Amino acid sequence: MSSPKNESTALDTPDNSVHPVDQIPPAAQLWPLSFQHVLAMYAGAVAVPLVLGGAMIEAGRMQPSDLPYLITADLLVAGIATILQCVGFLRLGARLPIVQGCTFTAVPPMIVIGVNYGPAAIYGSVLACGLFMFLMAPVFARILWMFPPLVTGSVITCVGLSLIPVAATNISGGYADDAGSVANISLGLFTLLVVLVVERFAPVAIARTSVLIGLAVGTVVAAFMGKVDLSGVGEEHWIGVATPFHFGFPEFPISAVIALVLVGLVTLVEATGDFLAAGEIVGKKATPRQIADGLRADGFSTMLGGVFNTFPYTAFAQNIGLLAMSRVRSRYVVAGAGAILVVLGLLPKLGAVIAAVPTPVLGGATAALFGMIAASGIKTLTKLEMNQNSVLVIAVSLTMGLLPVMHPTLFEQFPNWFGTVFNSGITTGAFTAILLNLLFFGTRRTPANAGVELDDAEFAGVDANVYKTGTERS
Repeated sequence: MSSPKNESTALDTPDNSVHPVDQIPPAAQLWPLSFQHVLAMYAGAVAVPLVLGGAMIEAGRMQPSDLPYLITADLLVAGIATILQCVGFLRLGARLPIVQGCTFTAVPPMIVIGVNYGPAAIYGSVLACGLFMFLMAPVFARILWMFPPLVTGSVITCVGLSLIPVAATNISGGYADDAGSVANISLGLFTLLVVLVVERFAPVAIARTSVLIGLAVGTVVAAFMGKVDLSGVGEEHWIGVATPFHFGFPEFPISAVIALVLVGLVTLVEATGDFLAAGEIVGKKATPRQIADGLRADGFSTMLGGVFNTFPYTAFAQNIGLLAMSRVRSRYVVAGAGAILVVLGLLPKLGAVIAAVPTPVLGGATAALFGMIAASGIKTLTKLEMNQNSVLVIAVSLTMGLLPVMHPTLFEQFPNWFGTVFNSGITTGAFTAILLNLLFFGTRRTPANAGVELDDAEFAGVDANVYKTGTERS
């Protein structure tokens, strides 16, 4: 990837003593550009609490009234995490223009944990995951070789494929009395069509908000069909602050912690690629110290997510793509996006409005989102020079990852702890991919790392683009 060091934008000032990343634009320019970043990530940010909360409500582990809290708390913590990553504090934050949001990688195992143990175990595991990420940050470079694109591509593909059944259930209407009705499925497919039309025909800046537009248009159509219930909006306050440990004091089942620690490992790999990619795009190469500080901030934000009952946090790759498109490099523009997210997280009524999105509409919009995640994993794998061993690693990893998705009762007769770890396709697929890569290739100097176009971005002896290609996803 070529560096934009010699490119200029309307925000680059004549003062060459300050790098464009560190320049603060005038407020009249800063806030509209910040809002653009919020629009680019908003649908992905709210989709995670909607999907997880919906699954917990169906399992009887949460109440519908909990959904607005999940949404606003998530936006609040995402905003704090973004500001921390951009502005930095002591050894926290990469000080690069990176938007933080909850990772979809954690959703399947969190659903399994919630169904088996309840919300308190989810957030205890999130806390443990964050602590693990925080402690691993300084030494992560030493094991980064264990996650070549063969592993990351397989895991990301598995993430997308394992979430598609969730989208299918939602398109049909979830578990409501009218589930599977023609009206529900038509509404879900119409929403998917809106997303596709926007992606195909809209200008690039608008196309980046295709999922958000699909949610909005689908909800309007659903309102005319009588499928939107806004009764909960009137019950919420205009302004409110998320309370720590909303679902009770956290619990720490060992199996649940193991499942999310595996997610934490994958998240560290994804985040490393995002930092390297962002550094190249803005012309300020991420140093090993910056990457360690950024990973440490991810861990801290994830622990904060455990306190406020939200999710593990990492960089949002679509916003890194927006950096390349807009060529606006100031980290303070993205910090402004974090401030907007904090404000949105203090508006419970907004959370209630988002919670009113009908299940089929959510299913249609997330079907596109999950499909794009799977496609980005496949894209990573296509950059490899395949041989029989690498094909076998991919095949077995995907098979093992999809077994519990295709047959949810597969481990029903196993101990509860075993099901908690391996009933999630993500943890099963990741565990398999890591082990098989070590079995067949062993070290970084292997065909598992071959076939990727490289440039001068390196971190601890590892080629940056190996990991960057695995992060081009929603």
